[in-house]
Amino acid sequence: MPRVDFYVTDDKQSDARLKLACRVAEKGYLAQQRVVVWCQDVAMLTRLDELLWTYRDGSFVPHDPIDDGHTEIEAPVALTTGALPATRHDLLINVSDKVPSAWQRFERIAEILDGAEETRSAGRERFRLYREQGADPETHQIAGPRAAVIRK
Repeated sequence: MPRVDFYVTDDKQSDARLKLACRVAEKGYLAQQRVVVWCQDVAMLTRLDELLWTYRDGSFVPHDPIDDGHTEIEAPVALTTGALPATRHDLLINVSDKVPSAWQRFERIAEILDGAEETRSAGRERFRLYREQGADPETHQIAGPRAAVIRK
């Protein structure tokens, strides 16, 4: 059963959720994990693609947006809105409001929530779903832009 962690920030700014996803993706990349970020839609994926290059000075998170037809992924971080890649990945970062159907293939799930009530409400539903499926999700409050995100 994958480990499921909910990372929650009170920040309600428009990019808060995506910037937190960037931090988690960077931590995964630096830990040499294969990462998939599952986005709500193409607009979110496009914005995340931009932020992974610019969210912080000196950041470098090699990534590739993928579509349902991709089977080979070379970058350590893959961005998608559709089917999850068939290749092995360690960490699934979910910035969608749904649970992907293949979530149990991953070692770890990182659910990213910001301070918006609709995001929090959808997150509570996902928390319940994970628990009903046998996972024991944990919640981590993230205070500021430099707070530690992923523990080993």
